[in-house]
Amino acid sequence: MTKFSVNDRPVEYRMDPETPLLWALRDASNLTGTKYGCGTGECGACTVDIDGEAIRSCLVTIAECEGRFVTTIEGLSRDRSHPVQQSWVAEQLPQCGFCQSGMIMTAAALLRRNSNPSDAEIDAAMTGICRCGTYPRMREAIRRAGRVIRGEERIAAAPPPGIRPDDAARAVPALRPAEGN
Repeated sequence: MTKFSVNDRPVEYRMDPETPLLWALRDASNLTGTKYGCGTGECGACTVDIDGEAIRSCLVTIAECEGRFVTTIEGLSRDRSHPVQQSWVAEQLPQCGFCQSGMIMTAAALLRRNSNPSDAEIDAAMTGICRCGTYPRMREAIRRAGRVIRGEERIAAAPPPGIRPDDAARAVPALRPAEGN
């Protein structure tokens, strides 16, 4: 049995200790926000936070996580209020969405270490593959999230889950229909 914390909850996996963390999260814990992309650690779709560091979950076994703290996209913020999640929406970053959870987890780890990274530092940290090529908007979203973290800006981009569409349109100006439509 392997014991560690996932999204601030203790877990105990009764699986082969050599099972990749990715499959324990997806198959045993039903945390499907962490995506399988390549299985070789190249694409970054499976990135999670382990003890404050962005780690490709396809490359780490559950045995290697013993006693550690793992955070997935589902645990980053329950209501999607994390500055990175909000800036992703504000910058209209997601397209196909496949890489997004890994990219968000990587950006959140970067900003935890440095809330004002240079473009070079952003480029060095964001090594995942975005098939849609949204890298320029991704860089701006990371800079914007940093401003939010530093208290220089506020974002009202995304309504919380469970809000009705008509209520969301009233709460979020970008969702309001244009005048005359």
